[in-house]
Amino acid sequence: MRLLGKNKENSIENLSNGPGTEVGTRMFTNKYLIRLLWPLFVEQLLVFAIGIADSFMVASVGEEAVSAVSLVDSIMMLLITIMTALATGGAVVVGQFLGQKKEAEARKAGDQLLLFVTALSLIIVAVMYIFRKGLLPLVFGDVEPQVMAYCNTYYKIVVATVPLIAVYNAGAALFRSIGNSKIAMKISLLMNVINISGNAVLLYGFHCGVEGVAIPTLAARFVAALIVIKALRNPDLAVHLSRPFVWRPNWKLIKNILRIGIPNGIENSMFQLGKLLLLSMISGFGTTAIAANAVANTVAMIAVLPGMAVGYGIVSVISQCVGSGDYEQVRYYGRKLIKWVYLLMGIVDILIILLIPVIIDLYGLSEATGDLAGKIILFHNICAIVIWPISFSLPNVLRAASDVMYTMIIGVGSMWVFRILSGYLLGSVLGMGVFGVWVAMIIDWVVRSVCFLIRYHGGKWKHPAVR
Repeated sequence: MRLLGKNKENSIENLSNGPGTEVGTRMFTNKYLIRLLWPLFVEQLLVFAIGIADSFMVASVGEEAVSAVSLVDSIMMLLITIMTALATGGAVVVGQFLGQKKEAEARKAGDQLLLFVTALSLIIVAVMYIFRKGLLPLVFGDVEPQVMAYCNTYYKIVVATVPLIAVYNAGAALFRSIGNSKIAMKISLLMNVINISGNAVLLYGFHCGVEGVAIPTLAARFVAALIVIKALRNPDLAVHLSRPFVWRPNWKLIKNILRIGIPNGIENSMFQLGKLLLLSMISGFGTTAIAANAVANTVAMIAVLPGMAVGYGIVSVISQCVGSGDYEQVRYYGRKLIKWVYLLMGIVDILIILLIPVIIDLYGLSEATGDLAGKIILFHNICAIVIWPISFSLPNVLRAASDVMYTMIIGVGSMWVFRILSGYLLGSVLGMGVFGVWVAMIIDWVVRSVCFLIRYHGGKWKHPAVR
């Protein structure tokens, strides 16, 4: 990892379990970092598992139900992305205040994050219900009547979960900012239990339609939001909800949260939109390409799970370092955590490569589809081990330092020019098909990595902490 430079100081790590204050000590011990990171990995794995379980179990209703759930979930993923981005903005602000030892301000920022995301999510829900009849045909086009009927049923139930997702994501981000990622992991586990058991009862016991997967999702997210709110009311936490809760907006704090959350939300939303466009293009390559791409996408998500999990930890750790004004610590922990991403992804991705024949057999694919999926998985994993950490983990260091406009411009620009345009040229014009789309994705990663490395070494990402 010499790409990120060498550490010029060989200070001994502070033996405390959290942020340190003495000059010459490290703010976080390895024990603290491991305690922060491993629950994040488990949580991401559980989030991934619940989506797989829903898709698998709703298949008992029929292909139309599977299609409807998939279509509506594409809208929900966009909304979840927005809520996650706002939660990340709040986590950065809270973390920077904690780095400055301003716990009272950190708590105020936590209050405002929950207040704002709840209000915004309620507005979104109202708009989505009011314009439902026009929105579904506009987004999904001319689908079969039965699929549209299922879409309407599933949509009416899961849209009500948007405020619950907003509260849960905000709460989980606040817990991560104080180094307690176990609570979100435990809640995710409980959500999986509620969701899967509810699916089983309603689908297999009462033979419900798509409502059989929608109602348990609503119940699971409701319980998760309640637990998060209850847990955040603990006055012993460094960041907890005020008593009584402050209902008056503090626009200065909200502005700071949005300054980070909005660019991050735009970047992530454009990324989801880009995926939908590419999926539309891939659908024109035939059934073999669609099936191979679906399998490769599922495996690719597992391949990058360690990096995604550590990414949340990077935001938590680096934002506190930025708040303390110690950019040497920022560089130290940025290098350290990205090295950990390389190590973890190397282990997971090599294991997946070795298991490619087993994975293909489990899906029961035809020979042509299996060969294509195996080729894509091998190509993706080799590139992910080398390029992904710089392309996606390093920008989290920049975001935690409030350098969100640069990361947004590079992320969105590179995606549209190199992933979408190159995907079209390689896949359609040059006839490489779905494999060409995946090659274009790696080109996007390379461009991102180069731009983020230049920015990191240039030092212009060092913005002042929130005040």
